[in-house]
Amino acid sequence: MIWQCSRFAYDTHIPVIMGILNVTPDSFSDGGAYVDADAACEHARQMVEEGALIIDVGGESTRPGAAPVSEDEELARVLPVVKSLVAEGMCVSIDTRHAAVARACVEAGAAIVNDVSGFRDPEMVAVAAACDAGLVVMHMQGEPATMQDVPTYDDVVVEVRDWLRERCEALEAVGVARDRICVDPGPGFGKTTGQTIELMRNLHEIVHLGYPVMVAASRKSYVGAVYGIDEPAERDTASAAEALLACELGASVVRTHNVAVTAAALKDLRPYVLLGLGGNVALVANPGEEREGKIAVLNKAIGDLCMMPDSLMIDIAPFYESEPAYYEDQDTFINTVVLLRTGLPPQELLKCCQAIENSLGRVRSVPNGPRTCDIDILDYQGYVSDLEHLKLPHPLMLERDFVVKPLLDIVPNHVLANGTPVTAECVNVGAAHRIR
Repeated sequence: MIWQCSRFAYDTHIPVIMGILNVTPDSFSDGGAYVDADAACEHARQMVEEGALIIDVGGESTRPGAAPVSEDEELARVLPVVKSLVAEGMCVSIDTRHAAVARACVEAGAAIVNDVSGFRDPEMVAVAAACDAGLVVMHMQGEPATMQDVPTYDDVVVEVRDWLRERCEALEAVGVARDRICVDPGPGFGKTTGQTIELMRNLHEIVHLGYPVMVAASRKSYVGAVYGIDEPAERDTASAAEALLACELGASVVRTHNVAVTAAALKDLRPYVLLGLGGNVALVANPGEEREGKIAVLNKAIGDLCMMPDSLMIDIAPFYESEPAYYEDQDTFINTVVLLRTGLPPQELLKCCQAIENSLGRVRSVPNGPRTCDIDILDYQGYVSDLEHLKLPHPLMLERDFVVKPLLDIVPNHVLANGTPVTAECVNVGAAHRIR
C-alpha cells in the first residue's frame, strides 16, 4: 500500500518513521528544546540521519489541558522551520488543527497535514481538497483543553474505528484520493489509560479500514502506566517497544521523539504471513452438526498455529462456507484466512503447518478431495518461491473466492510479495459466503 504525500510516496509494507519536531515552549516532554529555528533544523537533520523519512513540525502543544495559541503565533513558530527543511529536500509534515496554518505550510512545501482534530473543521477539509498533501486523520474526543475530563465510550475500538471511517469517507467525498490518507487512533487523546491500552492492543481493527495506520505512542502517559515510567523523557525504549508491537499488528507509520531507539527496535519486526485454512470433514458423531464440527477443526488448527515458535497470531478473518473447487463431488467447505508474524523461514513454517494438518487427520489420497484441515501458505512477506513443494505466493489463490474474500476482510488492498494486487477480478472457483 502506497501512502502518497505530494511529491513523496511511501511503501507502507515497511514501517515509515516520522520524527517529532516540537517548536513549542510547552510540549509535554520536550517543550522549549527547539524553539530556536536553527536548533530545530539541526535536530531535524539528526533525526533524518537516524532513519526518519518524515519530519513532523508542530507549533501548538496538544497535551491534555493545553491552552490554544493564536494562528499568527503558531505560524511564527513553524513557518521558518518548514521552509528551511523543505529547502533541504526533507518531507515535512505540519502538525496543526488550524486551516490557515496548514494552508500556509503546504504552500511553503509541506507534504503532509497531520490534524489532531481529524479534519472536523470544514476549512481544514477545504485545505485538504485543494492540495495534494498526505493527510493524517487522528481521532480525538473533545478538545485538548478538556479531552481528558470524562472520556466515555461504550466500545472504544468500534467507536474510534467507525469515527475514522466516517472522517475518511467525508474527505474522499470532496475529492481527496484514498491513497493520500493515513489514520491515527489517537492514543491518549480523549481516552483514559485503560481505553488507550484496549485500543492499541486491538489496532488490527483499525487496519481493517484499508488505510495506512499511524502509531503515535511516543512518551504517552499510557506507556508510562504500562511500563511504570513516570518521566516522559525516559519512556523512549518502552515507546519503541510499543511501536514494534503496533507494527506487528499492522501499523505502518511510526511517529516518535527518539528516532534512533525506534529504528533499532523496528529491526526486530518479523515478516507477515497469510495462511488459508479450509476443511470439509467434521469430526463429530451427531448428524446435523457437521458445520459446527468443521468450524471446530479449524479453530483447533488456529489454536495450534498460536503455539508455533517465534510466531504471533495477529488476525483471523470471518468463517466462510464455500462450494468445493476442482473436485466438486464432495461436501461444502469452511474456510478462513489468518495473519501471522513469524520468525520461522518459509520451509520451516511449511513443516509446522503440515504437522498440524497431520495431527488433525489430514488424508491426501484424493487431490483436492475431502479433508479435515488444509493449511496453505498464501503469501510470505518479501519471499517469492518457485520450488516444487513450496510456490509463493500461492499460484492458485487469486482464482479462489474462498481465499480472496476472507483475505480482503483482514488486509484490504493487499499486494502480494510478487507485486500482484489481491482483487476479486480473477475469482472463478469456490464461491463463498460469510457465515460467522
